[in-house]
Amino acid sequence: MKAVFFTGKGGVGKSTLAAAAAWQLSRSERVLAVSLDPAHNLGDVFGVALDDRETRFTATLHLREVDVKKRARDYLARETRILSETYGYLRTLNLDRCFSILEYSPGIEEHALLTSIEKTLREANAFDTIIFDTPPTGLTLRFLALPEITLTWIERLTAIRRQILDKRHTIQRIRGPREGGGASPEIRLAYDEGEDDILKRLRVLSDNYAALRRTLQGEACRVVAVFNPDLLSLRESERLIGGLRDLRLPLSLLIANKVTEENRATAERVTSALKRQAGRDVPVAAVALNRAFGLGGDTPLYDIAEDLTAHFKSGGNLHV
Repeated sequence: MKAVFFTGKGGVGKSTLAAAAAWQLSRSERVLAVSLDPAHNLGDVFGVALDDRETRFTATLHLREVDVKKRARDYLARETRILSETYGYLRTLNLDRCFSILEYSPGIEEHALLTSIEKTLREANAFDTIIFDTPPTGLTLRFLALPEITLTWIERLTAIRRQILDKRHTIQRIRGPREGGGASPEIRLAYDEGEDDILKRLRVLSDNYAALRRTLQGEACRVVAVFNPDLLSLRESERLIGGLRDLRLPLSLLIANKVTEENRATAERVTSALKRQAGRDVPVAAVALNRAFGLGGDTPLYDIAEDLTAHFKSGGNLHV
């Protein structure tokens, strides 16, 4: 299984080209196209209503639009439940009220998207290729950076948790039995690593994020940068390429979209600038602006003339 992420500035045509690539690949492969953009357009491109459930478009092409808000709520509910169960004794200090404001914490949306990607890659074994239509550059880079950032935090949190357990163990040893021999009414806190739910949870998260990082940086993962022949698209694409390089994620293809005879010279200059930054080995494709596409037109938006499939058929497979 391969994963392809279509990235770029908002409005450059990521959804259309992601849909076109999925449609073309589905002629010879089993393909799942997934929209991660909170402002979904994948269903609009295919002319069908989509939601968070997988929808069959053809025998070899299935579609889904991730409900980011629902995923964020589910993520928060799960983590809040774990925190509440583990730190239930803190309710006497009203610290449990802090859990209720986690919804407004920075990074919740990014974590929800990343969780959706991880779950999709892990469970979509029936498909040969998964096409992800991503949000605009800023949000995409933030959630793609999360595996590395989260692993760093988990490492630090694990060390702090072990210090807490060590101090609990010391107190348990020196406190001795309760005076009078009666049972202590206090809640028993875990001090052994083998029975601590927090450390168990941190280990699971560490394993999941490490596997996802390996997947994203592996040869079966492709990142496509879509851009238009204009200055704003050039600048944001430069930031995208730089961010992907910092994250050690593989840029596999540059696509100049909405190219016309009138802007062809500009398209060539923008393409040359991005090619210099991305490297000579990164291929480039150009997709013409089809003026026949319009409201009420007979030609489907995903049915473009340019063949994108050759860029995604080679390479390894994902192991998640």
